Amino acid sequence: MTRQQTHRRDFIKKTTALAAASSTVPFFSWSPKAFANQEKNDRPVVGCIGVGSMGTGDARQHARFGDVAAVCDVDSRHADRAKNDERIGKGKADAYKDYRELLDRNDIDVVSIVTPDHWHIKIAIEALQAGKHVFIQKPLTLTLEENQLIRNACKKYNDQVFFIGTQQRSDRGRFMRAVNMVQKGLLGDIEKVTVGINGGPKGGPFPTSNPPAELDWNFWLGQAPYVDYIDKRCHYQFRWWYEYSGGKFTDWGAHHVDIAVWALNEDKEGQGPVSFDGTDAQHPVPFEDGYPTVDDCYNTSHDFAVDCKFDSGTTMVITSRGDNGVSFEGTKGRIFVNRGKITGTPIEENWDKDMYTDADVSALYKGKPHEGHKQNFYRCISEGGLPVSDVYSHVQTMNSCHLAAIAARLGRVIQWDPQAEKIVGDEQAASMFGREQREGFEIPRV
Repeated sequence: MTRQQTHRRDFIKKTTALAAASSTVPFFSWSPKAFANQEKNDRPVVGCIGVGSMGTGDARQHARFGDVAAVCDVDSRHADRAKNDERIGKGKADAYKDYRELLDRNDIDVVSIVTPDHWHIKIAIEALQAGKHVFIQKPLTLTLEENQLIRNACKKYNDQVFFIGTQQRSDRGRFMRAVNMVQKGLLGDIEKVTVGINGGPKGGPFPTSNPPAELDWNFWLGQAPYVDYIDKRCHYQFRWWYEYSGGKFTDWGAHHVDIAVWALNEDKEGQGPVSFDGTDAQHPVPFEDGYPTVDDCYNTSHDFAVDCKFDSGTTMVITSRGDNGVSFEGTKGRIFVNRGKITGTPIEENWDKDMYTDADVSALYKGKPHEGHKQNFYRCISEGGLPVSDVYSHVQTMNSCHLAAIAARLGRVIQWDPQAEKIVGDEQAASMFGREQREGFEIPRV
């Protein structure tokens, strides 16, 4: 670390501590002024990898807390746009196509990774190896194996903050209130949780074409098998191909399954469901042995209801049917929560009156004051401690998401040993634990 970096990071710690000490409000929100100083480099330096639609929004938020010095995207249109965005690069940031050039820069403190899912873990581990703090968008991983790889890396590089963009964990008025109500036992014993995540789209057959000149298609594919370019495989639509994502199981599942397992206190290592019933799941194309038999159509499930059983007897149903959101059904009451509302008799009658205090919220926030989602990330960089969206709990969420997808792809019940982290009694299902990575795009083992 250079002397300049040491000075900047020391300053961030000192100014944050000063702001906390001088505040008379126990739970305050940060502002860019918390990092202000007469010297230009006293704010964290940020590099943004992946600056498409979601990446642009994240980059603008990071720019509230740090200076975006570099942007990167395999599509040069995205990189150039972010470089010249007055709320991101301001025409001064360097633009790259290869993320490794960005990671090689010693002046960058924080890396934001908002790429397609199949690139997340390779870049994230290499960012940790390069000494960066990491913000990464959901879903964290592509496979069960990647869950283990990133958890191992974060344990090794535990002096760096690793933060996932599951912003529902910072929603005090809805999701956090639901979690608190369940954890306090106000609904009684939870018998059933329904996780509504909608179904993926149908589409295709799509024609192949030459990739746009500004897109490095081979690099975009990364670890995935090489195929001819189809525009509907790329950018936002990558979500509907199992080659690059898990469809709705990992897209919305990364949000709502996360809330479910958090509320149930099933988000620690060795916890989670023990069986996944994928018999009630359909796909838009024919499947054989868990893999699509055509390669020119969306292939992730569009209609499903996967029953996930916990040892406790609780059932979690991950479904495309019904309202998007999470419902908790207990022996005393039922509530439903999504991004627009939280409803149910326990809410209408305020069963959590005097039981959802600032202290309760702080406990859910791992002892930190409640504030905006990315504010929690930058606070943890300066103060230490685990963020509210930590890698260890999110790995447990992603285990359930991936296992539900595997069960749906095979159309049967699979058994999971959460302590050993193995699919048991089904060799074919167990073979889907990880995927072979294309030569030159292997994920580091640390």
